[in-house]
Amino acid sequence: MRKYRLMAPGPTPVPEKVLLKMADTLIHHRTPQFQTVLKNVNDKLKKVFCTRHPVLMFASSGTGAMETSVVNLLSRGDKVIVIRGGKFGERFGEISEAYGVRTVNYDVNWGAPADPEVVGDLLAANPGVKAVFSTLCETSTGIVNDIRSIGGVVSKTDAVLVVDAISGLSADELKPDEWGVDVVIGGSQKGLMLPPGLSFLSVSSKAEKLIENSDLPKYYFSLKAALKSYAKNDTPWTPAVSLIQGLNEVLDMMLREGLDNILVRHARLAEATRMAMIALGMELFSEKPSNAVTAVKVPKNVDGQALVKKMRDEQGMTIAGGQGDLKGKIFRIAHLGYMDKYDTIAAIAAVGTVLRQLGYQTELGKGVAKAEEILLDE
Repeated sequence: MRKYRLMAPGPTPVPEKVLLKMADTLIHHRTPQFQTVLKNVNDKLKKVFCTRHPVLMFASSGTGAMETSVVNLLSRGDKVIVIRGGKFGERFGEISEAYGVRTVNYDVNWGAPADPEVVGDLLAANPGVKAVFSTLCETSTGIVNDIRSIGGVVSKTDAVLVVDAISGLSADELKPDEWGVDVVIGGSQKGLMLPPGLSFLSVSSKAEKLIENSDLPKYYFSLKAALKSYAKNDTPWTPAVSLIQGLNEVLDMMLREGLDNILVRHARLAEATRMAMIALGMELFSEKPSNAVTAVKVPKNVDGQALVKKMRDEQGMTIAGGQGDLKGKIFRIAHLGYMDKYDTIAAIAAVGTVLRQLGYQTELGKGVAKAEEILLDE
């Protein structure tokens, strides 16, 4: 028997009580019973997103909410700044270009965070920019951007700041209202501990003004329609009822644990993972690591793709490999969502085992010992 463990940065493990809640009797989405659930979820989402503004839901992956932000805030020919430091930063640019939006690309070396001063310089050099697109945690490289400082720069202009927090939400600190973030995008299959299928998007008052003037095509992803229904504890289209019932349970779990405690838990698991990898003689890829996922350089003479495959097929441990030019060059271990110290220790042990099988000379148990030392008092 082999137990299957999800240690990739999405999808992440789902708590058993949430799975059971999603298996509960299905209720119709146009009933007072579901509207009560939806109102509870909407209220709790604002707390988890740390905002007083509406947090809207769509039955889509996070990319659907990314596209929603583009088609509702902008018009054809508008100019935006896109921070491209990985696959998901690049995605914002690809969506914008698909709709005829002009992009000013700020290309950041993969593994490095964006420089807020460069963002300010680009805004000064490009008057009339309508939006700046960034990521909180760039999942493909494992970095976290300084959204507080970027928000401080963007909020002094007429541009709105849109942040992909799909992976970083609940793992890396984010205070949209305090930091000048106008749109926060989330996904269900990360820190929110649900299966894939729900996306989220918060909307500030500044962003709502742009929504009024946008002329890009939209129908299902119309924020005007979503906001109108939101005010009545309803949705414009058929929602993902079972996922929302599970989300209601998840949000209760998160608020009971406490948002600050959740951040501390992720930080401890991340630190244990990073230090364990260093103890095994490896090098971290990210200059400013996120607490959602740790990216590690594959040692020389080790087949990085074989490492990920053996972890999954022989150890029952799904981690992530590198994307794009990083394929085979890094691997990524998540410590995100419904995970505790024993999940992290198990992943570290499996990495050490597979590395030895692939010919990498390291002392078995050394990474685990370092992680246990860090997590001793948890």
